[in-house]
Amino acid sequence: MSHTLIDHSNSRAFHSMAWIAFVLACGGTLAGIILLAAPPATKGFLAMGFVFTVSACFTLAKVVRDRHESERLYNKVERAKTERFLSETENPAGDY
Repeated sequence: MSHTLIDHSNSRAFHSMAWIAFVLACGGTLAGIILLAAPPATKGFLAMGFVFTVSACFTLAKVVRDRHESERLYNKVERAKTERFLSETENPAGDY
């Protein structure tokens, strides 16, 4: 059976674009909260909600990534077991 490695990494340009978009989104939102014509308590509430939203997004992204990576490892182990079983079934004497 052929084994091919697939590179799932992102390009530097995509990585940079993601960080630039994140910084611009955070900066724009915080500037909007600061420049909002509202009492400090309202601005504080909005800023607190924004910080918790960003934190929840990072946590969710980590959980999704960790689950995906664990499933990939599980699939690799299962595939290796299947290949071993098939090779033993095709060559019961162990002749390769």
